[in-house]
Amino acid sequence: MFNDDASNLDVPFLVDEEANHLGNDDSRTSKTSFFKTCFNGVNALSGVGILSTPYALASGGWLSLLLLFLIAAATFYSGLLIKRCMDLDSNIKSYPDIGDRAFGRNGRIIVSIFMNIELYLVATGFLILEGDNLENLFPNFAIEVGGLTIGAKQSFVVIIALIILPTVWLDNLSLLSYVSASGVLASIITLGSIFSTGAFDGVGFHRKGTLVNWKGIPTSISLYAFCYCAHPVFPTLYTSMKKKHQFSHVLLVCFFLCTFIYASMAVFGYLMFGSEVQSQITLNLPTTKLSSRVAIYTTLVNPIAKYALMVTPVVNTIKMRFSTQYSKRPYSLLISTGFVISTVIVALVVPFFGYLMALVGAFLSMTASVILPCLCYLKISGAYRRHGCEMMAILGIVSLAVLIAVVGTYVSLVQIIGHYV
Repeated sequence: MFNDDASNLDVPFLVDEEANHLGNDDSRTSKTSFFKTCFNGVNALSGVGILSTPYALASGGWLSLLLLFLIAAATFYSGLLIKRCMDLDSNIKSYPDIGDRAFGRNGRIIVSIFMNIELYLVATGFLILEGDNLENLFPNFAIEVGGLTIGAKQSFVVIIALIILPTVWLDNLSLLSYVSASGVLASIITLGSIFSTGAFDGVGFHRKGTLVNWKGIPTSISLYAFCYCAHPVFPTLYTSMKKKHQFSHVLLVCFFLCTFIYASMAVFGYLMFGSEVQSQITLNLPTTKLSSRVAIYTTLVNPIAKYALMVTPVVNTIKMRFSTQYSKRPYSLLISTGFVISTVIVALVVPFFGYLMALVGAFLSMTASVILPCLCYLKISGAYRRHGCEMMAILGIVSLAVLIAVVGTYVSLVQIIGHYV
């Protein structure tokens, strides 16, 4: 029922944290060097989460930046646990394989469910992001259909979906995978453009902000967690390496660089706009400035290429559920189209990028990136039988992750529902 095989994607690069919760067969994955694996790893960890780090910092105050480093450390450690699981069983090739090895078929199903839901919601977030930023550039845009006026944001969500739709119909996504592999460059360009806006375009870095805002801590830590949700792709990175013993160093390099980029964006954005920073910092930028437009356009291009690569595993899961019609092209196109339409509907109903990403970060990312790796390692290694320091440390991390997941999910749902009540 749950399709976790992504070998049909023909993905030469691991695209970003939302797009690659996948596992490839080792025989189909070309062996990569240390530096190539580092590039793929940074690309996997870097994504649209960078746009929300200033809002996360503004939500929790300056001290909440410590939570970013805490999440980075916990997810780095859980990444090492994934490596250990694979060292213990050479038959493990993908993230669902780890769940299967630890808890059997139920473990595989649970892992696959979290992967697919996360991919679906982040795809929806892409549409919201596109709609928000295009509305910011063209606020007076509207479409009239049969006397009904559709606002700028809603119109752009539908238009972008129509542009994306043909890419979801494609059987060979190798071209898009190369385009969407530009996630590293996009993050650097966005960071540089926003810094340039603050330094040279009259915005400045003069806002002081607050030291701590306790009410905003759950939102803050949930958004930070969303930035580190690449763990399901780590098995692919590991199996692709020529020298697997270097994987720990790869993780260290990737987490250090990405944390530096995320923290820099958070600090720059908070100093520039203070408590007025929006859930996507691009919405605060003056659209008349060149550096601002570079940041916004860079933000707009990547999700269009990434959408199809990201949702293909979910779409294939649905197709496999109807395996009788799977080989028939009309049915395949109908399923793909219906999937895109469903994400458009959700994007129009829940048009809150920050709240949606906080929900994904709290409920899905904390589970897939921290809780499941820790529990699977305890089971596979048998460490749960040994009441030592390692088991106590892991249980402490799991307990903290569960607390963050519960509180963050509750707060995110309350914020979303609050807009309709």
